[in-house]
Amino acid sequence: MEYLETGKVDLMMANFTVTPERAEVVDFANPYMKVSIGIVSPEGDVITDVSQLEGKQLIVNKGTTAEAYFRENYPDIELLVYEQNTETFQALLDGRGAALAHDNTLIFGWIKDNPGFVAGVEAIGNEDTIAPAVAKGDTALSEWVNAEIDTLNESGFIAEAYEKTLAPAFSSDIDPASVLINQ
Repeated sequence: MEYLETGKVDLMMANFTVTPERAEVVDFANPYMKVSIGIVSPEGDVITDVSQLEGKQLIVNKGTTAEAYFRENYPDIELLVYEQNTETFQALLDGRGAALAHDNTLIFGWIKDNPGFVAGVEAIGNEDTIAPAVAKGDTALSEWVNAEIDTLNESGFIAEAYEKTLAPAFSSDIDPASVLINQ
């Protein structure tokens, strides 16, 4: 964000999640992707609803949206908290918990590389959006970016880009609507 604030760049477009704190510093254009918490579990004991986690342990990363969400909304679910993604996913592979909760986009890629696991819950909790950002008050650029995003959506470009880039990295049973906006 500092590059936008200092004028080093005019536009940031990457995996940039819209948050109220960031919106105080930059202006966001229309979002083109979304991310939620997903839950991955072994194929033989698929978790498809949070109620199935009662009396079981859920693996999460420390300081993540998933940890905060489950602590606030499901305080009775026991959390196994790890510092690093590698530790967290290894804990699931080792069977230390019934399931793992993390950003669904990360889970979608992980299950492709780890047969025997499925995203039984593709989205839970708040849906965050990913959007380009411009310097605060740059209305002209923001409006132009919005028009371009609309054009890219209407022409099918964003869906095509998903199919060429993300779909090959995700498990084949993932619905593009779990990630893309306006699909």
